[in-house]
Amino acid sequence: MEELKKSGRYRWKILSMLFFATTINYMDRSIMGVLGPTLQKYVFHWTNIQYSYITNAFMVAYASGLLIMGGIIDRIGTRLGYAISIAIWSFFSLLHTLITRSMGWIGFVFTRFGLGFGESGNFPACIKTVGEWFPVKERAFATGIFNAGSNVGAIFAPLIIPLFVANNGKHWQYAFCITFIFSLTWLICWLKIYKKPESHPKVSSRELEYIVGDSSLESPAKIAWIQVIFLKETWAFAIAKITDAAWWFYLFWGSFFLHAQFGLNLQGLALPLIIIYVIADAGSISGGWLSSHFIKRGWTVNKSRKITLLICALIILPVIFATQTKNEWISVLLIGIAAGGHQAWSANVFTLVSDIFPKKATASVVGIGGMVGAIASIIANFSLGRILDSYGKSGYFFAFLIVGSVYLVTLFIVHLILPVIEPLNEDLSHYR
Repeated sequence: MEELKKSGRYRWKILSMLFFATTINYMDRSIMGVLGPTLQKYVFHWTNIQYSYITNAFMVAYASGLLIMGGIIDRIGTRLGYAISIAIWSFFSLLHTLITRSMGWIGFVFTRFGLGFGESGNFPACIKTVGEWFPVKERAFATGIFNAGSNVGAIFAPLIIPLFVANNGKHWQYAFCITFIFSLTWLICWLKIYKKPESHPKVSSRELEYIVGDSSLESPAKIAWIQVIFLKETWAFAIAKITDAAWWFYLFWGSFFLHAQFGLNLQGLALPLIIIYVIADAGSISGGWLSSHFIKRGWTVNKSRKITLLICALIILPVIFATQTKNEWISVLLIGIAAGGHQAWSANVFTLVSDIFPKKATASVVGIGGMVGAIASIIANFSLGRILDSYGKSGYFFAFLIVGSVYLVTLFIVHLILPVIEPLNEDLSHYR
């Protein structure tokens, strides 16, 4: 603690900006998950397959955007790249308010596509910023903190939306106006305060020394995403990101499951969803803290990250029983613990990129891995929509069986591909 005080604290102010941006990001993307059952039943009357088209429009744009935005952010820098990302998603968030009943699900496909493309820049920009502003021993913890913003955003959505939107969907447009105001405010603040630590006037020489103390200095030369796409390290990360499909299932289909299984309406969904994402928040921070704690105790990065990932996978496994109880609160608790385990998993998986790759390549690698996770989510969304329309709520049993067990499977594959986690040189070769 004394070391942290002496080193300076401005990096934590930058981290707070990442936290707030991720919170806004997840408020935007969570709105559809919260409002979905209400809009389906009272306003637009979608089928489950049509709702899967809406969510997949977001995911297709998110997948392609991750690849594009990751490369852009690495090339033009975090300050401008992140600003472009949030400007795009803010614009399309506001466009949701113009959708009419005659437009139906097709109007939402268009706006969700634009929203997904803009939001794809969030995590590549955040991981790159953490790599620039934090030493290796703090990165997982820092990632866990900004990643917790995703849960806070998911908490705010069911908390705030019922204050403005009726159970029959009246005034549903107000939900999208709120996030636009938050996004615009953040964008102004970001452009005003952000610079790299080596050129920031408020970063002391002692803090800068602390930030770069356990990593090597890099040249300004750029690395294109094509240079990293064929590396086994990139694909180890990408395989680990397949588990994103589980998180998108909770986000887009969690309220539909609770509505189908327990008959919860918009206001009734608020408390269960808040509980789920509060637990997820705790998981994000504690998961990032745990592997950082192991490293500070002298464990290798390889052992610290993989043991933490194994703990996460085991914590998540009991969610396979979420459909087997008639008590909604047991089901909510199982989903909440699994969501917390996922966020702890996610914090450590993201940190693998900055553990292995030079800072100039991190956004590109995050984009590639995120794209793979998004493609897995698209397949899962489309399949679940068809299964639910054909077999009813019994289809959720198979969904929970898969999302509960996928983490152990992917961890095993990642370990086969990457038995030892070690950093790459600037030319993407291994240290000798």
